[in-house]
Amino acid sequence: MTDRNSTGFPAGCMVFPPGCSAFRGPLLHFLADPGLGNPDPASYEYLQDGLMVVADGRVLVTGTAEQLLPALPAATPVEHWPNSLIVPGFIDTHVHMPQLRVMASYGTQLLEWLETYTFPTESQFADAAFSASQSQLFLDLLLAHGTTSGLVFATSHQVSADALFAAAESYGMAMTTGKVMMDRNAPEGLRDTAEASYRESRELIGRWHGKGRLRYAITPRFAATSSAQQLSYAGQLLADCPGVLMQTHWAENHAEIAWIKELFPERKDYLDVYDHFGLLGDRSVLAHGIHISDENRQRLAQTGTRIAFCPTSNTFLGSGLFDLRSAIDAGVQVGLASDVGGGTSLSMLVTMAEAYKVCQLRGQSLNPLKAFYMATLGNAAVLHQADQTGNLQAGKYADFLVLDRAAGPLLRLKDTPESDPPGMLFDLMILGDDRAIRRTYIAGQCRYDRDTVKGAALNACVSG
Repeated sequence: MTDRNSTGFPAGCMVFPPGCSAFRGPLLHFLADPGLGNPDPASYEYLQDGLMVVADGRVLVTGTAEQLLPALPAATPVEHWPNSLIVPGFIDTHVHMPQLRVMASYGTQLLEWLETYTFPTESQFADAAFSASQSQLFLDLLLAHGTTSGLVFATSHQVSADALFAAAESYGMAMTTGKVMMDRNAPEGLRDTAEASYRESRELIGRWHGKGRLRYAITPRFAATSSAQQLSYAGQLLADCPGVLMQTHWAENHAEIAWIKELFPERKDYLDVYDHFGLLGDRSVLAHGIHISDENRQRLAQTGTRIAFCPTSNTFLGSGLFDLRSAIDAGVQVGLASDVGGGTSLSMLVTMAEAYKVCQLRGQSLNPLKAFYMATLGNAAVLHQADQTGNLQAGKYADFLVLDRAAGPLLRLKDTPESDPPGMLFDLMILGDDRAIRRTYIAGQCRYDRDTVKGAALNACVSG
C-alpha cells in the first residue's frame, strides 16, 4: 500500500492542478458521530491553522497551512480567515419552501394552524411566476443562514416543485424536493387526485431526479390529507423509482394522532398506516415523531426509517418535546431540521440551540459536537448524501461556511485564543444566528457574502 500522509496525498507527492483555490483559517469538520455523552475526540478534526484546497467544485485536500502552502502553485488565490471558523455547510432535513410568510403566525396548534395560515398561503403557489420568485427568495435566505442542502416540501402544485428544482439547479445546490400529494381534507385549489399526484410525481422524477445534484422526494403531506389510494400510489413510486426519498409528517400532535385513528381504524397505529402502504425504509424521513412508543422506535430501527427532529416548530406550536435519547438508543437515525414555517428560524444555529433546550427539559444532554455533527455529516447521512457532502474530506463537494466567531458583542466577549472547539461551537450555537454566517460556498463558489451590499440587502429584504 502507498504510504499516505494526513492530507490523503501520497507522501512527498503533493501536486496541485492549475486553477485551484485555497481557504485558510481555523477549520473543523466531523469524521464520525461524536455521540450524545462524552464526545469521541477521534470523531472530528480541528485545525487551528488549516488549509483546504478546492478544484472543480470539490475538495482536493484538507490539512495544515504549514504543510500545504509550500506545495501550492504560486498564483493560487488563498482566502485567509484567521478570526473565523471554516465548517461544512449546514443541511436541513425538513423545511417548507412555501411557508416563509407563515412564520410567526400567532396562537394556534397544528391542525388549526394548517387551516388558518398554511393552506391559504400555499394556494398562491398555483401561479408559476409566484412559485419562481418565492423559490429564489427561499434559496437566497437558506444560503444567508448557512444552509447549503436540504429536504424540502413544495406545495401540491407541480409548478412549485419545478420552480424550486430550477432555482436549486442554477446555484448548483444539492436539493431534494417533491410536489405534495394531498387529495382530501384540504381546500379546493390545493387538493389533487390520487391519479394526478402519481402522474405528476412521475413526470417530475423524470424531469429532475438525478439531474446535477438534484433528487426527488415522494411527498404525501401526512396520512390525514391522503386517501388510502393515494398512499398506495406513493408506496408504489417509492418501490419503483430507485434513489428517490420519501418525506411526510408523523405523530406531531395529539389531535392529529386521534384524527388518524378515526381515518384509519383498521390500522394498529399511526406508524402502521405508513408501514401498510410501503412507506417505511431507509429512504423515508418522517418529520417529528414526538408521541410514539418503544414499539414504534423498534420498527423504525428495523426498517431504517429516519426521523427529522424539529425543535423550534415543536415548541412554537406546542406539540411536545422530542425524546432524542430514546430514539438514538433504539438505533433510529435522527436528523435535525428547522421545519419553517412552523419553525421559527431558518438558522441551524438557532435550531441547535432549541434542540439543546428540548433535551435539557427532557433531562438529557446534547453536547455541541453532537449538535454540529447532526447539522452537517449526520444530516448528510440521513439524506444519503454523506459520500458527496457533510464534511470537508477529499473528493466531496466544497459546500462550506465561514462562521464569524465574533458576530456581535457577546460572541466577541466569549471568543478568546484559548477557546477549545467544544466551547467555540457551544457559544456559536447558543449565541449565534444568521449574523454569524460570514460566507456560504456551494461547490467552491461563494453564493452568499454577508459583508456585501447584496448580503445586507438580502438580510433586510423580508422586512423591507
